[in-house]
Amino acid sequence: MAAAQKSQEVTDWAARAGWVVGLLLFIALLYWLMRQGWKWRGTLQGDLPELPQRPAQVGEPLLEAAGRYHGSTSAGQWLDRIVAHGLGTRSRAELILTDEGLQVRRPGAEDFFVPAGQLRGARLDTGIAGKVLTEGGLLIVTWELGGRRLDSGFRFDHSAAQAEWVEKINAMSGDNGVAATQQHKEGA
Repeated sequence: MAAAQKSQEVTDWAARAGWVVGLLLFIALLYWLMRQGWKWRGTLQGDLPELPQRPAQVGEPLLEAAGRYHGSTSAGQWLDRIVAHGLGTRSRAELILTDEGLQVRRPGAEDFFVPAGQLRGARLDTGIAGKVLTEGGLLIVTWELGGRRLDSGFRFDHSAAQAEWVEKINAMSGDNGVAATQQHKEGA
C-alpha cells in the first residue's frame, strides 16, 4: 500500500509576528535601560562643577593636533567613565595647547578648556573606558576639575606627535605632571 501523502505545514504567521514583536520590545527595553544607566551615572557625577570657560585670549598655540576624543575617566580608574557635562561623549576633536591651557574643540559635542593650572600631567597608554589600543596608542591627559582628578583620552590622526604632547604637558604641569605619571606607573 502506498504511504499516505502529507502536505507541507502552513506557517503560523500570527505566532511568528508575535515572536518578532516580542523580540523588538525586548531590544527596545535593553536600550532604554542602558540610557537610564547613562543618565543615572550623570546624576551621580553631579558634584562635578561646570567646565572652565575658555578665556578670551588664549595666546599663541604651542601644539595643535586633530584626532578623536575617547572620553574621560576618574584618574587611575580607566573603566570609571565620566559622563557629566558631556565628557562621556566620544567625538572628533581638535586639541590646541597654549600657555593658558588645553583647548578641546569637539564638533557635535560640547567643547571644553583645561586651564594650565589644572593640568596634572600626560602619558601614553593603552586604553580608557571603551577603547583599548596598542602600547602607547592613546594620549592620556590628567587634569583636575573641582578637586577631582580626571584622565581624558585622545588618539591623534598622526599618533607620532603624541610623545611631544606628553613632554610639553608634563613640562607645563611641573611637579604635578611628574607626580601624576609616577602614581600611574606605580598603580596608585
